[in-house]
Amino acid sequence: MSDSTPQNQERGIRTSAVDFSFGELLNLHRDAEIIIRPEYQRLFRWSNEQRSRLIESIVMGLPIPPIFLIENDDGVLELIDGLQRTSSVLQFLDHAAIGQPELILQGCDFLEKLNGQTFSSIDTVLKLKIKRTPIRATIINKSGDAFVKYELFKRLNTGGSLLSAQEIRNCSSRMIEGGTEFYELIQRLATNEDFSNATSRLPITMIEQRANEELVLRFFALVNARDGFRGNIEEWLDGYMEDILFKRVGFDFQAMEELFVQTFSNINAKLQDQAFTRFNSHGEPTGRLAPAYFEAVCSAFVAHAAQIQELTPELVLARLKVAFESEDFKGATGPGANTIPKLHQRIAVVSDYLCGNVPT
Repeated sequence: MSDSTPQNQERGIRTSAVDFSFGELLNLHRDAEIIIRPEYQRLFRWSNEQRSRLIESIVMGLPIPPIFLIENDDGVLELIDGLQRTSSVLQFLDHAAIGQPELILQGCDFLEKLNGQTFSSIDTVLKLKIKRTPIRATIINKSGDAFVKYELFKRLNTGGSLLSAQEIRNCSSRMIEGGTEFYELIQRLATNEDFSNATSRLPITMIEQRANEELVLRFFALVNARDGFRGNIEEWLDGYMEDILFKRVGFDFQAMEELFVQTFSNINAKLQDQAFTRFNSHGEPTGRLAPAYFEAVCSAFVAHAAQIQELTPELVLARLKVAFESEDFKGATGPGANTIPKLHQRIAVVSDYLCGNVPT
């Protein structure tokens, strides 16, 4: 074991660099000494071809990028970066150990003889080569400071990462005591039927990267931290979630869930999937969900819930179309829209039109 231990006495950061063989990783996983949590990253974003080419690279002796683990208070290691690489190899070595189907190699370009092979069908020499291949693991040793683990995970997965901003929030929130409870609320609400229908214009590729969960977080930020917006959506949402996780602000779980459910029940009843999209010259909804429209409509429905509740769906939709076509709204959603004044402006425009304060 080689050990590099940059120290920060105030925060108690200590890391170790260790070379594990894939066979050792498999044994540690079987013995529950290394935990591979699917919630940190989607377990198999990689295709079968990508997994197969990783096995091919190992057989060819190509270097494999390192992985990162965090040591818990009980000494168990949790994999927080490199899950795709690790789980792909473990699936090939022992698919049952991670509850996945057997990996049959395909798409290998350099060693075509590997195509169609499984671990049980390759010869002993290749089996041992794969199991004995080392991979460098950086271990973040146990620390009582949740903020350290949270920040390290964010930094490991920011910049050139395959993870979206919301996937990083999903993972990093679990580094903090109570963070799982908050993120599970977000995940639960993202499956709410009214919300799912109202936001169904989100492309499936964006949902796969948790864009629907980000909209739930954005809803809470609009309700509770609108004036914290400074023009960068990612920083705004990160900052608001961190304020909750580190208890810098309060968050009433029950009240916020009830408000969310009631709001989207109202939105879905009045507008269905037409709430957050543009309309063409024929008055037909067109295109995907527009985040600026989401902000304006959600905020208006929260602020004027009782008044909008009394209107017919036909009237709400008619007023919304006129609001979206107004010069005031267009001026608040075009270039330079990510400012506090423009955010307040588009919310005010939609609110005025939906409440009948502007002739339509």
